[in-house]
Amino acid sequence: MNCPVVQSVSECFIKPVGEAEETKQICNLTPWDIAMLSLHHIQKGLLFKKPAPLVNNQYFMQNLLEKLKHSLSLTLFHFYPLAGRLVTQETEDPPSHVVFVDCNKSDGARFIYATLNMTISDILFPVDVPHIVHSFFDHHKAVNHDGHILPLLSVKVTELVDGVFIGCSMNHSIGDGTSYWNFFNTWSEIFEGQSHYHGYDVPISHQPIHSRWFPKDCAPPINLPFKHNKEFISRFEAPLLRERIFHFSAESIAKLKARANAESKTNKISSFQSLSAHVWRSITGARRQPYDEITVCKLAINNRSRMEPALADEYFGSAVDLVSAETTAEELLVNDLGWAALKVHEIVAKHNDKVVREMVKEWLKDPVIYQHGVHVHSRCVVMSSSPRFNVYGNEFGMGKAVAVLSGYANKFDGNVVAYPGREEHGSIDFEVCLSPHVMNALESNHEFMEAVSVSNPLHQ
Repeated sequence: MNCPVVQSVSECFIKPVGEAEETKQICNLTPWDIAMLSLHHIQKGLLFKKPAPLVNNQYFMQNLLEKLKHSLSLTLFHFYPLAGRLVTQETEDPPSHVVFVDCNKSDGARFIYATLNMTISDILFPVDVPHIVHSFFDHHKAVNHDGHILPLLSVKVTELVDGVFIGCSMNHSIGDGTSYWNFFNTWSEIFEGQSHYHGYDVPISHQPIHSRWFPKDCAPPINLPFKHNKEFISRFEAPLLRERIFHFSAESIAKLKARANAESKTNKISSFQSLSAHVWRSITGARRQPYDEITVCKLAINNRSRMEPALADEYFGSAVDLVSAETTAEELLVNDLGWAALKVHEIVAKHNDKVVREMVKEWLKDPVIYQHGVHVHSRCVVMSSSPRFNVYGNEFGMGKAVAVLSGYANKFDGNVVAYPGREEHGSIDFEVCLSPHVMNALESNHEFMEAVSVSNPLHQ
């Protein structure tokens, strides 16, 4: 029996509409941006139901694609670095690498239209996320440094029998999750408003800020002390993994939060910190690692609000750090949820302006490019993304999406990606990637599964 495959139908490049003077500039990369060069792209997207009367309408996709392309060109007018390319300038004596974005040296963003002979139910209702979802995205296994030859943004629109998936691969050295969803939200906003305005002057709610942050004593561009990119770029192949999305209702999370605060005799622990600690303990137990081994919970943390003065939410670029709570497997599992949640809370609470600046200062002394397998290992649980992102406010004329899904990028054993639940109101979805035997053990953990809620997005 032949398995369905995603069939590419057409491909083109989209450039920013208009001739904004600012699109001619060079965009220098910050330490936060450069540190991402050896990681994969951000690959996130939304699955929509085709409007019922138009499921078999041959003109529906044609009209949708044209509107998506036009609104994308209008959006790139505001997010012009995404239409550029990475460029490296090298010197031999002393050896140095300077990587930056040339905002004009590009054909633009790639736009792909593809088809798949599967239904929404085929995608959403297996227990595990089907591997075919990886084919909903471009830039498979590419690292951010490949932005020298690959588009910094690639959009892939996949038509299913009864649905449409809109997936983007965005270079993580150009922006982080906040930047990604700001772009996606603006694209949706322009899509909805483009028919009411002429030309390219479609108003948007949040104008991106392209002035990148550098410490006062660091004048861009940043020179990397390497002779060749092979010294700091590596390729990562994910092991065999199971990927599953666990839904946690607002009520279930509230119980975990109340329990964590009661056990730690405080009221400071947040909902997300409580849930993260619960998942950390559960995965560590499922791994059955030796009690004397270290286990680590890492959280991707947004630096914008932690700076003094704060960077605006509209700041476009990468502005994230990883913070770590660690202990032995024995301490984590012998102690209660409150003990673990307090450790998570403490590492988040202390990540302030002083800590952020000190981390940047240390990086400038000894630049580190993150590598999978080095900075993330088999005893880690890594929480990324955020349930605060505006995911389900993007409709593109098709109503509320039925699911958010991600690609192959940055998947490893212990990766946990957070999204708001579709019904929102405080619910959270965790996309968990684990080795098959560890996932099996996690699913057999009564305490963990008791907090998981059943969710059917097609009936919401």
